[in-house]
Amino acid sequence: MAKVAFIGLGVMGYPMAGHLKAKGGHDLTVYNRTAAKSEKWAVQFGGRTAATPAEAADGADFVFCCVGNDDDLRSVTTGKNGAFETLKAGAIFIDNTTASAEVARELDAAATARGAHFIDAPVSGGQAGAENGVLTVMCGGDPEVFERAKPVIDAYARMVGLMGPAGSGQLTKMINQICIAGLVQGLAEGIHFGKKAGLNIEKVIEVISKGAAGSWQMENRHKTMNAGKYDFGFAVDWMRKDLDIVLTEARSNGAKLPVTALVDQFYADVQEMGGNRWDTSSLLARLEK
Repeated sequence: MAKVAFIGLGVMGYPMAGHLKAKGGHDLTVYNRTAAKSEKWAVQFGGRTAATPAEAADGADFVFCCVGNDDDLRSVTTGKNGAFETLKAGAIFIDNTTASAEVARELDAAATARGAHFIDAPVSGGQAGAENGVLTVMCGGDPEVFERAKPVIDAYARMVGLMGPAGSGQLTKMINQICIAGLVQGLAEGIHFGKKAGLNIEKVIEVISKGAAGSWQMENRHKTMNAGKYDFGFAVDWMRKDLDIVLTEARSNGAKLPVTALVDQFYADVQEMGGNRWDTSSLLARLEK
């Protein structure tokens, strides 16, 4: 059992922190910008709450974080009353936010200056993966530090891998989002084409999902897409945030991402349709409008 803090109890962080308490059995303190969420979590799981990130991190061996973006992350770490004010020497800060590789390297340097450690550890698997404790975690950091942190991260993960030095986890998550963008657009076009051709979509997917076209998106999203329901996963607003990170990094490293850039614009169309909170499979709604 370790002394653990968790900062950010959104749709992902709330269940992830729960697994650290329930499965890991750790001594857990949580912080959330909306205090009522922290209090609800503490009642459900039996942990403690903190009034600030600094209070949550004080004395912790491992500090986890899952917030919205780079600015949110800086606010709860190096900002006023941020976790880095009290991060003790030897502690490991594990950031599950999907953010830029730049901020990961920045926080790695800031943690090192305090004699602490930093791992960027964005996740994939969505809300369902978080709730079921089967997330994929892509890490960047020092190998020895990673080996210390991995048994703790395992509480909410099915797969945990070290991708390289600080920032490598975020770069790997960018690749994940690049691949998902293309897969979902392809699936949306396939279903749209099948409907126009008068085919039974369920029968089509039953067959092709067992072949080379098969994917997690096809298996888990085709039914709701076919029914025109888009309230079952990662929101369009969040995907656009992630794709902005991807395209910014691509401009920096010279990568050519024409399909990703195009799908990002398709998601902008979905937002204009009022689908900001629809899940990413709503690319089909754009084709059917």
